[in-house]
Amino acid sequence: MNDLSEPGTAAGPSTAAPFAKPGERAVVLGAGGVVGTAWMAGLAAGLRERGVSLAEADLIVGTSAGAIIGAMLATGQELGPLATPPAPPDAGHAPPAPDPERLGEVFAVLSDPTLDPIAARRRVGRLAMDAGMAELDHLARLESLITAREWPDRRLLITAVDTEIGQRHTWDRASGVPLVPAVASSMAFPAASPPITVNGRRYMDGGLWSATNADLAAGARTLVVIEPLAHLFPREPLRQELAAAAAETLATITPDPPAVAAFGPDLYNRTAWRPAYAAGARQAAELAPRLHATWRGGR
Repeated sequence: MNDLSEPGTAAGPSTAAPFAKPGERAVVLGAGGVVGTAWMAGLAAGLRERGVSLAEADLIVGTSAGAIIGAMLATGQELGPLATPPAPPDAGHAPPAPDPERLGEVFAVLSDPTLDPIAARRRVGRLAMDAGMAELDHLARLESLITAREWPDRRLLITAVDTEIGQRHTWDRASGVPLVPAVASSMAFPAASPPITVNGRRYMDGGLWSATNADLAAGARTLVVIEPLAHLFPREPLRQELAAAAAETLATITPDPPAVAAFGPDLYNRTAWRPAYAAGARQAAELAPRLHATWRGGR
């Protein structure tokens, strides 16, 4: 644990305030692919066993892999069963392997210094639209994983990016969008999952805007940011988001070197699920004593 001292409106803004209220506790769960999902599940389950329940947060912000874990926490589901990799609903809905060539195109666009971020996301959106992946299969996999169908009463924000205009959009209970499509859109990374259709528009992975979208927790007194891919991203964007959040008490949690080794080089490698989950559970045992004071007392 390390101390580190505007939503899009393409489909209409949410009617609920997308920021925390003063004095609240917020948890931000970042992007992470398959291995990051498993690691966050192990971390959250291990922390809960030791008296730190992230599900008690007044606000949960989920992006990509974090949208899955955030939805499960906010709807009161147990994460311990995710120690075992979740099985697809049936053989026909097994997740496809990401297309390496198209993934290479996506990352080439995102790293092109001649493109501004909005233009890069628009171009990536076109690549995502052209991939021809099965949207219904992606929704079926998510539905079997998170099991919940209704938005929780606890405030949950899910981020996505409009494929056409490259802007961030934030889903919540007031958006009028079912929970499963909202989560599916947030983790629809081009070449790995198809864009999701919501109200006639297509949405892709919220991590294309930001790995954490921590600025959406602005106003919280206590903020815990969990960033599975911290070892792959520069630190300055997160520092700027944390400055915007301006929490009185802040903790960031990132994978330690053994966890990064457990992930391996392929973020979508399902064979790394068990070791990634175990790495998260191990870190929870180490972090819980310090995080307990932060979570309970705002220190």
